[in-house]
Amino acid sequence: MPGTNPRELGLLADCESCFGLCCVALPFSASADFAADKDAGQPCHHLRDDFRCSIHDRLRQSGFAGCTVFDCFGAGQKVSQVTFEGTSWREAPGTARRMYSVFPVVRQLHELLWYLAEALALDAARPVHAELAEAIAATERLTLRSAGELEKIDVEAERVRVNTLLLRVSELVRAGRAGKDHRGADLIGARLSGADLRAASLRGAYLIGADLRGADLRQADLIGADLRGADLSGADLDGALFLTQPQLDSARGDRETRLPAALTRPAHWSAPQRPSRPRAGGGRRSRGAGRRR
Repeated sequence: MPGTNPRELGLLADCESCFGLCCVALPFSASADFAADKDAGQPCHHLRDDFRCSIHDRLRQSGFAGCTVFDCFGAGQKVSQVTFEGTSWREAPGTARRMYSVFPVVRQLHELLWYLAEALALDAARPVHAELAEAIAATERLTLRSAGELEKIDVEAERVRVNTLLLRVSELVRAGRAGKDHRGADLIGARLSGADLRAASLRGAYLIGADLRGADLRQADLIGADLRGADLSGADLDGALFLTQPQLDSARGDRETRLPAALTRPAHWSAPQRPSRPRAGGGRRSRGAGRRR
C-alpha cells in the first residue's frame, strides 16, 4: 500500500530542484496580490539566473502576496528533474513551451495526490482504503508519463474521478455528526464568529473575508473553500478535511488557531487577538459568484 507522508510522496515543494517554473509558466495581473503584470511563459523580473527569487524574503512587503499563497505540491521538481531529466528551459529553449504546458497539469495531479494521501491516513476511511491506494498509484503513474502524454491528459476527468472517492471519504469521516451543508455557499464576509461548523460541508464555499474567529471547524470538509482574507483567529481546525497550506496562507489567524498536524502556521499570522463577543447570524457584505465544486 502506498505511503501517506507528503515528503515521501514528493508533494512538498523543493524550489532548489526546480527551474523556477511557477515564476515563468504562470501569468498574473497587477492587483492587490501582484505588483505588476506578467504573461504566461514570461520570466518574472525578480527571477535570478539561479532560478531563485530575489525578493523571496520580502514578497508581501513588495506587493507580491499572491506568490506567498501558491504551492506547486512538488510539481516543480517533478517536471524539472523527472519529466525533463534536469535540463532547464534556459539550457534547451526549444523545450520551454512544452515544459510550461506540462507544469500546471502535474501540479493539479499532485494536488489530487495530496488529498488522496490525507484520506488514506484516516481510520474512518478504512472501507475505501483499497480504492484510495489504487487511486494514488494510478495518479502517480500519470505524473510519470512523458511530456507529450502529460499534455493530453484530461485533468478535469481525473478530478471528477478522484472527487467521487473523496466525497465518500468525507461522508465516512463526518457520519453521525449532522454537520451543516454549506457546499458551494456564498459566505463572503459572513459573520460566523464562534459558529459551530464541526463536520460541516464547506466544499467550494466562498469564505472570502469571513469572520470565523473562534469557530469550531473540526472535521469540516474544506476542499476547494476560498479562505482569502478570512479571519481564523482562535478557530479550531484540528482534523479539518482536505485543508491545504495555500488556503491557510491566504487567510488570517493567530497563535490560538488550532491547525491539522500536517500544516504549518503562516509566518504572517498575528499574535492572539483579544477575545470578542461572537456575532450572531450569517450576514455578508457582498455577493459572490457561482459554485466551484
